[in-house]
Amino acid sequence: MRTITYSEALKESMLQGIQADENVYLLGEDVGIFGGAFGVTNGLVDQLGPERVVDTPISEIAITGLAVGSAVTGMRPILEIQFSDFVTCAVDQIVNQAAKLRYMFGGKAKVPMVIRLPGGSGLGFAAQHSQSLEAWMTHIPGLKVVQPSTPYDAKGLFKAALEDDNPVLFYEHKLLYGTKGEVPEESYTIPLGKADIKREGSDVTVVATSLMVHRALEAAEKLEQEGISVEVIDPMTLVPLDVETIVSSVKKTGRALVVYEAVQRGGYGAEIASVITESEAFDYLDAPVKRLGGKAVPIPYNPKLEKKAVPQVDDIIESIKSLF
Repeated sequence: MRTITYSEALKESMLQGIQADENVYLLGEDVGIFGGAFGVTNGLVDQLGPERVVDTPISEIAITGLAVGSAVTGMRPILEIQFSDFVTCAVDQIVNQAAKLRYMFGGKAKVPMVIRLPGGSGLGFAAQHSQSLEAWMTHIPGLKVVQPSTPYDAKGLFKAALEDDNPVLFYEHKLLYGTKGEVPEESYTIPLGKADIKREGSDVTVVATSLMVHRALEAAEKLEQEGISVEVIDPMTLVPLDVETIVSSVKKTGRALVVYEAVQRGGYGAEIASVITESEAFDYLDAPVKRLGGKAVPIPYNPKLEKKAVPQVDDIIESIKSLF
């Protein structure tokens, strides 16, 4: 099977989705001629034309409102918000409109739209362009939230998001765009709400999201040399969450660590930890469920401080060892 990047997998899924359905279109700031802030949409306007790949003014609330309106009236928009931080500028349109319209109209209205959100730290973009705010959106009924960690997952989950009749927030970590993996050329779907066991193990379960999946896998490789067998679970979809896969893993291993880049306080990892402790897995625990998230500080510009602000491989190793 061919190997392509996370970025290429996303672009291919968008291209295939737009070509397959005349109601699908892409809009956002600089998504056309410039090719997107991170180059993900590069070349799409040449292939699809400016009516299907629409460059917009710099106004998140305006373009999100446009996307919501077009979704309700039969289109299926893909909206790119350049940095996930800027979702704060469109919260009213997302939280008070997109998330609620289907419910308020008794299911007669549909809001099929995908909001692409490049997020996370690691590139020196500092406090206003490096946040992980996905937990905010998981709190809102009516929204679905996706965080793929590999090129294969990104392509398949994006197709599922595009086919969903509800608004889907699709978080893409900026450090993952250049990562490579095997991805089929044909279109395929990975269902929303199904987790993936990235690595099987017997001693401890690590539930990790987005970039932290890769760091957890690296930590697991190192700990294997010390005789500790780590199972790594990637939820892939935060809402809906695959509780069954997580609980089954923890019942098997008896220990659980949840790793996420967002600020630990109030982060989605707390929800996963609560799900575990409130489930039948609680009776199988040999140690309390532990969280490992980011520090409660704005993301620094300084690269050394930036690394200190979010979990690194050594932090994951230390946290896993503390469970024994």
